[in-house]
Amino acid sequence: MTIRRLPPETVNRIAAGEVVERPASAVKELVENALDAGARRVTVQIEGGGLSRILVEDDGSGLTPDELLLAVERHATSKLAPNAAGDYDLLDIATLGFRGEALPSIGSVARLTLTSRARGAAEAWSLTVEGGAVGCPAPAAFPGPHGARVEVRDLFYATPARLKFMKSERAESQAIAEEMKRQAMAHEAVAFSLEIDGRTVLRLPAEAPGPEGRLARLSAILGRDFADNALAVDHEREGVRLTGYAGLPTLNRGTSSHQHLFVNGRPVRDRLLQGALRGAYADFLARDRHPVTALYLEVDSQAVDVNVHPAKAEVRFRDPALVRGLVVGGLRHALAGAAHRSASSHSDAALAALRPEGWRPEAWRPGPSPEGFSAWRMGGWNPVAGSGRSAVLPGLEALSARAEPITGLSEPGAAYDPAGPAPGAPDPVDQPLGAARAQVHATYIIAQTRDGLVVVDQHAAHERLVYERMKAQLEAGGVARQALLLPEVVELDPTEAERVAARAGELEALGLVVESFGPGAVLVRETPALLGETDVAGLIRDIADDLAETGQALSLRERLQEVCSTLACHGSVRAGRRLTAPEMDALLREMEATPNSGQCNHGRPTWVELKLSDIERLFGRR
Repeated sequence: MTIRRLPPETVNRIAAGEVVERPASAVKELVENALDAGARRVTVQIEGGGLSRILVEDDGSGLTPDELLLAVERHATSKLAPNAAGDYDLLDIATLGFRGEALPSIGSVARLTLTSRARGAAEAWSLTVEGGAVGCPAPAAFPGPHGARVEVRDLFYATPARLKFMKSERAESQAIAEEMKRQAMAHEAVAFSLEIDGRTVLRLPAEAPGPEGRLARLSAILGRDFADNALAVDHEREGVRLTGYAGLPTLNRGTSSHQHLFVNGRPVRDRLLQGALRGAYADFLARDRHPVTALYLEVDSQAVDVNVHPAKAEVRFRDPALVRGLVVGGLRHALAGAAHRSASSHSDAALAALRPEGWRPEAWRPGPSPEGFSAWRMGGWNPVAGSGRSAVLPGLEALSARAEPITGLSEPGAAYDPAGPAPGAPDPVDQPLGAARAQVHATYIIAQTRDGLVVVDQHAAHERLVYERMKAQLEAGGVARQALLLPEVVELDPTEAERVAARAGELEALGLVVESFGPGAVLVRETPALLGETDVAGLIRDIADDLAETGQALSLRERLQEVCSTLACHGSVRAGRRLTAPEMDALLREMEATPNSGQCNHGRPTWVELKLSDIERLFGRR
């Protein structure tokens, strides 16, 4: 077989297949170029899902005519510089781009026009590339004092076969919008705007650099619910820093698309980081629910390799265990600090459901006589003409109980004394979850706070309390083990077997005793007693998969947590059980003292708060 040297045009189109996978990939590369050029404003316009036209404008440093020609030459870049020895260090990259492939790749499969004015230059210049054919720079008009304007028309016209693999215009436009949002979340100090077919769909002003500006940007993109229910994360270990915001477990979604991860300002999709996220939230969410997060990892450029894939969406860490431990530890610390908080979005949903359909606050009008109720109380109001007697409605003169007269385990018929707490004793109303006033439907506790009321799901709340106690007992006393009558041999790939045997000490701490049994097998002698009869071979294979993917035995931990969760569910107060007033109050006080009590083990809220001001608005009193 004869070896042939491919022409440059074919080489460029092959490379473009990796760099420019779809219109969103082209937008990503062009926006990153603008950010590397120091832009403080980036404007993107697209037509036909980006296949017909893409325009990216910025106010960065701009390019000279000579730099325009170099910019469309493959592997020519301003973002890598030689060191004192004349070497180019690919492990010391501080920019978003560095490969010098984006513009040549786009120009090889589309009609590319690049217009720019360098900072301080009097004239602007333009350069055209069509299907890889490069023109000559020519003077051109440019609206700003400096910056660049990149226009891409007829993307993939030079490779028509690629067009067959494109999705609908709507799908491609949505992918571009998501890419713009990711870039905007990574750079809060830059203003972004996006127009799709002449309609502005994204307009984000520049925010102040720092946590407050970042949260404002995240709120504009992810919604106000995220800002109201996000926990600040700021954790550092051995020179690696994790910042950002993590949503409360009760603010969760059905897919992982709302998990946004950034490494040194670069949006990434990394399996290690996603596995760490799953591990951190394992105690709080069911397997099919995912948290909403925006996390920013700052690591020395020498400790992370971004030159893994041409799309630069994947990274590789020098010390993955350190990074994973930092993410898990930082998130768990933030979640523990949330105490009994629950997402406020559930309260908003409850208020929306309570509001009568078609009701508007401005439609409410007071009755004809403001003194009507007072007159009725004085006996002077008579709705029955000529009766001569006041209409006293049955039951309105009776005192209402502070709690329902119910029977329970402690004191049958116990109820709160209407006189309130004893002198000198703190009023439970001032506690975060208030004072229990009633139990309704033998399932929900109604508590009164100083400025509203709280509805508690007694089963979900007690389930979390029992689960937290079981976890504490496991950590204090270790995981009880049961010996197998006949040790089980599990055959694996030799590499997998070696990997599992190397973690024997860690697995023993979790109640699983294993040892090497030849080059392609491990011997299991003991298993955690909590698991009872279990599929030992399946468990070992799952652990081997976890160790290969994340370096941690997540399967065993999750199974133990799942068993504890199940036991907690069955051992907690059931819905339908009537509680006494002291029992209800004791449950509220324990919730306030227990971390993570705002959600049950499955990510559902344990309580919902309704503010008095919101309730008053429901009845037109405000």
